[in-house]
Amino acid sequence: MASQQDTDQSLVDEFINDTEDAEARELAYRERGTSRPITVVGNPVLHRECRNVTEFDDELARLIDDMFASQRTAEGVGLAANQIGVDAKVFVYDCPDDDGVRHVGYVINPVLEELPADRRVLDESNEGCLSVPTAYAALARPDYAVVSGQDARGNPIRVEGTGYFARCLQHETDHVYGRLYIDRLSKRDRKDALRQMEEGTPRYPVVAND
Repeated sequence: MASQQDTDQSLVDEFINDTEDAEARELAYRERGTSRPITVVGNPVLHRECRNVTEFDDELARLIDDMFASQRTAEGVGLAANQIGVDAKVFVYDCPDDDGVRHVGYVINPVLEELPADRRVLDESNEGCLSVPTAYAALARPDYAVVSGQDARGNPIRVEGTGYFARCLQHETDHVYGRLYIDRLSKRDRKDALRQMEEGTPRYPVVAND
């Protein structure tokens, strides 16, 4: 008989199934939730590492529901808690991969796993962010990603993604550590992205910076 430790390890070695009943699960989350406005670049909560989640309670479940509702209002594919002003290491996603398969889920206390060299194939596609509205820039990221973390009960989970979904997992994990995608750009490209934002009009409610 395997020990409990062996059992726990075998569970965390497996990837969650985030494609089954994706539409129904996303609908259930957001119908329970309340949409909140999006924080934008310059808001302090976006520029520092978020707190680790230690309480896996009803308040956390409500936050996840609100994040799904907010993500849908903003027509995004991923959203971190600090993007609605909450200092917590949580992100949600509703994102297709490059094969058009829809992935819906969330990760608490996410950690981006280091990839072996043979899996680090870079994709230089454009990237945008709900917290930098109307701006886009090319950014090289690996086209495969694995994120480990916890579910709403504190159980260990792992999520893997390819293509566009891999970009989403990396982007959202960056958020909870206080990094925006524009922080990875050259000074010139970052300046251009901020110019795009200044000239554009967000299509969703945002929190104005004081």
